[in-house]
Amino acid sequence: MSPSSLARPTRGTLDRRPASGTVGGLTATGGLATVELAWDPYERRLVDHYEVHLLADSGATTLLTRTLYPHATHRVGPEARTRRYTVVAVVDSGARTRPARAVAGTNLRSVAASRVVARVGAFDHRGLEFALSPNLSAQYLTAFPDDVDYHHGTSTPGRDWCYLHPGPSDAWAGRREHTFRLRFSLDAAPERDLAFALWLTDSHATAAGAAELAVNGRPVRTLTFAGGATRGSLEGDATRPGSPLRPSYYEFPLPADAFTAGENVLALRKTSGSWIAYDAVGVFEQP
Repeated sequence: MSPSSLARPTRGTLDRRPASGTVGGLTATGGLATVELAWDPYERRLVDHYEVHLLADSGATTLLTRTLYPHATHRVGPEARTRRYTVVAVVDSGARTRPARAVAGTNLRSVAASRVVARVGAFDHRGLEFALSPNLSAQYLTAFPDDVDYHHGTSTPGRDWCYLHPGPSDAWAGRREHTFRLRFSLDAAPERDLAFALWLTDSHATAAGAAELAVNGRPVRTLTFAGGATRGSLEGDATRPGSPLRPSYYEFPLPADAFTAGENVLALRKTSGSWIAYDAVGVFEQP
């Protein structure tokens, strides 16, 4: 759900009578890890809030979120899936409109749904499984004096991968570059390109900065991060109703000739700006 559009309702006395009309113009647009919902504002009465519902094939409904605004984001998993949605307007008296005409939306399939080569964390819009999460970043230099060096298959996220990746702008991490390394073994060099996926729960709003991604010492991509909500250093669940976190997603191919049989090292070096907050990161076979 979209952190910028979530709010708790402040209804007064509940009016059991239905409000006239219905919400119109509902659309559902699928993206990577998201379905974006939008609708026309309800103008017949003063709106207290909108309710967004997920419809099951059985006809049952699940309340996804409440929002003050005529739009919302449903955050979903890596697999492509079609879902149906409807929206109800709740007016100032507490009365509810009829549900909007249901629409379907299909999210894009993430490379994280493919066979795992190496992965840290779950692609679920949460970073609570990582070390120091959700709010102990001040202990970073003590816990990770040589930065993160993670071995797929033997390391664990809760001990060996920090939820927050500091940048040169962060005084609490020494105002220097920091590199997170993911080590993994291959039986043979791949014949086809692999794929990289990085999901973030949040980032600094005005100084998210950039990072260089390298494979076995070879630079393959510079990532420029989208500004977040500057809350990911204090909380790590973007699915929580009312969460202010602003996740972002980065996926692209990795050249096959950058890898080798035996140990491989993927390194993400934060070269500018402030921190990013992890949801999950990994290398996968191409779909």
